[in-house]
Amino acid sequence: MKAHIGVDADSGVVHSLDTSTARLHDSQVWDDLLHGEETSVWADKGYVSAEREAAFTGPGKFWGVMRKAPKGGKLHSLDERINRVIAMVRAKVEHPFRIVKRQFAHVKTRYRGLAKNRAQLFTLFALGNLFLVRRRLMA
Repeated sequence: MKAHIGVDADSGVVHSLDTSTARLHDSQVWDDLLHGEETSVWADKGYVSAEREAAFTGPGKFWGVMRKAPKGGKLHSLDERINRVIAMVRAKVEHPFRIVKRQFAHVKTRYRGLAKNRAQLFTLFALGNLFLVRRRLMA
């Protein structure tokens, strides 16, 4: 089972969640994770697509998907530096997974069916959002 999340890069709050079986490729749920108001997209190499990049380009938009080396080749040094910058932003995007795994001890999941596991993940990420903004809520 996989959990795919859409995260606000500024606050780190999860705004969309989708689950799938492990055999489904990550790029298949791309459209479900975007809400349409994004000014930047930060993703790993699994989401590389010329069509997606062309559809997202425009004024004030940034395409932050990791660069991929050509088949059998090596990544250019400029692309390596770009990937390093993208990885720094993506670390914040991956932070909700850390909260769910460490704060709520959801390291392993027991398969109870996609619907039940999905409901559990929705609850965990909702609690994770509260955990992320707890200081702002207390002020």
